[in-house]
Amino acid sequence: MKTGGTMTEQDNNKQHKLELLKIEHRDLDDIIEKLIASGNIDQLQMQRLKKRKLLLKDLILGIESNTIPDIIA
Repeated sequence: MKTGGTMTEQDNNKQHKLELLKIEHRDLDDIIEKLIASGNIDQLQMQRLKKRKLLLKDLILGIESNTIPDIIA
């Protein structure tokens, strides 16, 4: 929650966690692209990487939806 225009420690922690999750998501993207480009694809490894990437995306969206205030129409 924001109070008086400043971020609380909880908001800072959420923001930090969000940034870490986004970095990991981008890193997984890079790894997946490199594996595909190399032609050396282990299907099980690829499946695990993509599953982790989807989990990260869900976590990111969950944090973002809890952080962004609802707009009253």
